[in-house]
Amino acid sequence: MSAPIRVLVVDDSPTMRGLITAALRRDPEIEVIGSAADPLEARALIKDLNPDVITLDVEMPNMNGLEFLEKIMRLRPMPVVMVSTLTQAGAEVTLRALEMGAIDAVGKPGAGVTAVDAFAELTLKVKTAARSRVRAREAVEAPRPRTDYRPGADHILAIGASTGGVEALITIVSAFPANCPATVITQHMPATFTPSFAARLDKMSAATVSEAVDGATLMPGHVYLAPGGVAHLEVSGATPRCRLSEGDTVSGHRPSVDVLFRSIARLRKPMTGVILTGMGRDGAQGLLEMRNAGGHTLGQDEASCVVYGMPRVAHEIGAVERQLPLNRLSSAILDLCAASRAQTIA
Repeated sequence: MSAPIRVLVVDDSPTMRGLITAALRRDPEIEVIGSAADPLEARALIKDLNPDVITLDVEMPNMNGLEFLEKIMRLRPMPVVMVSTLTQAGAEVTLRALEMGAIDAVGKPGAGVTAVDAFAELTLKVKTAARSRVRAREAVEAPRPRTDYRPGADHILAIGASTGGVEALITIVSAFPANCPATVITQHMPATFTPSFAARLDKMSAATVSEAVDGATLMPGHVYLAPGGVAHLEVSGATPRCRLSEGDTVSGHRPSVDVLFRSIARLRKPMTGVILTGMGRDGAQGLLEMRNAGGHTLGQDEASCVVYGMPRVAHEIGAVERQLPLNRLSSAILDLCAASRAQTIA
């Protein structure tokens, strides 16, 4: 039997520390080795206890969670799971934390929500964090949008991501030009977070990014993000449109990357599929269907993934033509879409 995952709980509320600790201790594979009420106390405990994972509150005295996270990622990188209020302000701060290197996030219990329900995913996210690849944060120059890209009118780009996907998607989409291929994205993310994430991507990209709306016509220069938690995003029709369909989880998720990719494969149009960092296998089979339908397919490589799960499975079943590091994916995507245009013209 392997050693348990050693967790440090950081939250200024004694009640919340107790609830988080109780939720984690239900799993025999996790050991809560300590708790701290603020970052100053947490810093001393990190030095003394060397935890495998930290759960970190966003709002705390002496130093807020983002400031502390920045110091952790710069000075002593380790897996961090954020614990946030499920409000718009909380979502925006949490997205910033994920961009800075936090592995994942969970929401605190709200009105009418028990701690058991609110922290139902906490154990799994802590285990995922313990297996993740965390790197020191480095200052990186913002990518410049491509100016030489000429899109095909009906090319469709589909991207799927999970754990670590916020950073990956920001890296890719922020490099898109204003005339990027029509792009649909499924990122595993709570419903509270996706409107803020779409707005953040929109500010960082020359393309127009929005949360997908049922019936929206896919257009070049636009990126459509699946709403979190409530429906699957599909694309259908002779004139491709976004379709939001309720239903059971697929591959353990709603929205599911597999559902999105399979819908693209059925269109029989010029298409490119990309699978990014994430735990599990969601998207692998759908990407294979896209490749079998004649589409181009790319996967994020192991070294640049926070969690090499979804891309690994896709690679193993033959769904991925090429694996590339994150910093080369955006350019490769646009090259494939431009090559598709050239082939269509020829």
